[in-house]
Amino acid sequence: MLTNRKQALIMGLPLGAVLVAFFLLPMARLILETGTQGGVQLYLDALTKPRYLASLFSTITLSAVVTFCSLALSGVVGVFLARNSFPTKRLLVSMLTFPLAFPGVVVGFMVILWAGRQGLLGQLTKALTGDKIVLAYSMSGLFLGYLYFSIPRVVTAVMAAAEKINPELEEAARSLGASPWRVIKDVIIPALTPAFISSGAICFATSMGAFGTAFTLATDIDVLPITIYTEFTLSANIGMAACLSIILGTITWAVLFFARIVAREDSIGAAG
Repeated sequence: MLTNRKQALIMGLPLGAVLVAFFLLPMARLILETGTQGGVQLYLDALTKPRYLASLFSTITLSAVVTFCSLALSGVVGVFLARNSFPTKRLLVSMLTFPLAFPGVVVGFMVILWAGRQGLLGQLTKALTGDKIVLAYSMSGLFLGYLYFSIPRVVTAVMAAAEKINPELEEAARSLGASPWRVIKDVIIPALTPAFISSGAICFATSMGAFGTAFTLATDIDVLPITIYTEFTLSANIGMAACLSIILGTITWAVLFFARIVAREDSIGAAG
């Protein structure tokens, strides 16, 4: 009979293999590449040269806006779906989570069909105003694409959290004279905060690193994944591509790590 130590060792081997093969070795290779291609100077260039700095700023700003809008929209939708039952609820929830099945290229193609030069939005606005509105090949189009596949991630998390809210807390707040807005502010939002933090961090991380949608729409778009791709394929600047990859990964990891700590503290505070 295996001891607990041997069992832990055997069960931990797959985790160790995945950690080494998919995380430690790739990161070590990136760091080694930056070290042999310029070292610290690469990071200084990435954080000071206008092109790289603008790409980084655009990526962070876009990801933050997508995250905020996803939380705002999905928070309302998630609470509504958790609190109400109707015949088509399961179908509606399935449709809201359907975008998770699409790769980024398909999402980008759908944005083109809706807001491209020959898209539905352009045809509709031209018929109504005489001017064709085209959003697909800009940051606006990328925002729509990122929002499309970010909303399902937040909706599912908010629904799960909203179903666990004790209705008696809301009834107690109302009995003490709290207005509907005060109930939302003091009861519902604090109860949903851990879900908002964790799902928002996932939205931010996904938007930071999404490539397929940006590549499909990349006409006037300058975000970090496209910049990395350009440096690697067109400029053969492998060192800078590795450097930008490390910067992107570090920012994403820091946001996820911070969100995990804050969500855990909020969960402990709510339980207490």
